[in-house]
Amino acid sequence: MSKQRVKVGIVGCGNISRAYLATAQSFPILEVAAVADIDPQRAQARADEFWVAKACSVKELLADPAIEIVVNLTIPKAHAEVALQAIKAGKHVYNEKPLAVALKDGQKMVAEAKKQKVRTGCAPGTFLGGGLQTCRKLIDDGEIGQPLSATAFMTCPGHESWHPDPEFYYKAGGGPMFDMGPYYLTALLNMLGPAKRVAGSSTIQRPERLIGSEPKKGQKIKVETPDHVTGVVDFKSGAVATIVTSFAVWHANLPRIEIYGTGGTLSMPDPNGLGGPVKLRKAGDKEWQELKLTHGHDGGAKWGIGVVDMAYAIRSGRAHRASGENALHVLEIMHAFLSSTKSGKYVSIKEPYKRPAALPTGLGSMALDD
Repeated sequence: MSKQRVKVGIVGCGNISRAYLATAQSFPILEVAAVADIDPQRAQARADEFWVAKACSVKELLADPAIEIVVNLTIPKAHAEVALQAIKAGKHVYNEKPLAVALKDGQKMVAEAKKQKVRTGCAPGTFLGGGLQTCRKLIDDGEIGQPLSATAFMTCPGHESWHPDPEFYYKAGGGPMFDMGPYYLTALLNMLGPAKRVAGSSTIQRPERLIGSEPKKGQKIKVETPDHVTGVVDFKSGAVATIVTSFAVWHANLPRIEIYGTGGTLSMPDPNGLGGPVKLRKAGDKEWQELKLTHGHDGGAKWGIGVVDMAYAIRSGRAHRASGENALHVLEIMHAFLSSTKSGKYVSIKEPYKRPAALPTGLGSMALDD
């Protein structure tokens, strides 16, 4: 495989960009050539902080012929617009989650990328971490028999107490399902395969939020999207999962994800991270076993590993794992939970999903290929 580095440009220099820049500088396959933001001062500050050669406008970044991947870290409502600009400029694009706010925009993005013969990718890439790849191997090796059902829980009181600019979490494209649901759904799909149909029940339980963080401390937020979403997913494999995501729970004592099979139970780690613990309890076992991880990438920077995988895939010609097509399947599921709430009926999932190739075991700390 070619050792030539892949140059990337980052659009959106907000809170999450630090983590992506740290990841990019940790892997020799990537080189950040430029950063851009609607606020030029913020872009320059990020460039200075991470020694990026160029801070510029989005237009200038997209016009740079050396940049191959555009990493789109704008707020959710801008994901589709910026991604489509990048695709039409002939760039591969990797979006922060969700892929888009509206399903039709996500579909347009994936279709345009195919037309332009460029790749689309989307966070989360945390399913490539050592913890979830260990779980994938256990499932594939039949350690719990045939998976029959699963549960997933993400509960917290919300982000307004700490995030410097939290309003978008409570608008369309935000809320616990669109913000955190992609981590949990992506992990479940990677283990169990594509969804067939879903049902959901969603509510706004705390209609007003008070910002507790600077610089907007004391301002109120009107909640415009459900802050508590419960869903049921029927998989094509026959497995059934229940998922709860909430920004309206102060405290809980719940597992992150568990998968229940004919031969035992697998307890999976937080999908918003790369490491463990991974616990297994087979039928007849009196206690849980905490297993040694079979894969690396189990700590450190957790955002941006999907970009790294895309870069390796571009150089080797293989399929990248955190694909836009699979993210579109996730986006359709999330919208279906909300539409099921209104209709009171199951909603069929139509967008295709292809299980990504599992990572090989025995890779070095900086590798995502043999």
